[in-house]
Amino acid sequence: MANSMSSRPLSVTLIGWLFIVAGVIQLGFFLYQLNFHRPLHYDDGLVGLVRLLAVVCGVFLLLGKNWARWLAVAWLAFHVGVSAFGSAQEVIVHTLLFAVMVFFLFQPGASQFFRARTRENT
Repeated sequence: MANSMSSRPLSVTLIGWLFIVAGVIQLGFFLYQLNFHRPLHYDDGLVGLVRLLAVVCGVFLLLGKNWARWLAVAWLAFHVGVSAFGSAQEVIVHTLLFAVMVFFLFQPGASQFFRARTRENT
């Protein structure tokens, strides 16, 4: 029976599921729009990989893997950088999402959860 120190915070659950749902939807659109009647471009694989990484982040956030927390931060930081080539609205939205996610993934309750899960697995 898990004690309260290692129970998953609601914020981690929501962020994990948000990554899973967003990644699955984006990956689905990517595969739907993929045109197999033309040669694949080098960036097709990268786009698919970035979208798959969102799912991986979400799953392993739910499992309490600390590396997934850092990968999720890097994933969203990448999107902040990419959005700099788009509109100001994209930059603002991605930056706000990044700030909120970092706040919730690194608050004391979340940090305790990831530390407890790391100790359980060693």
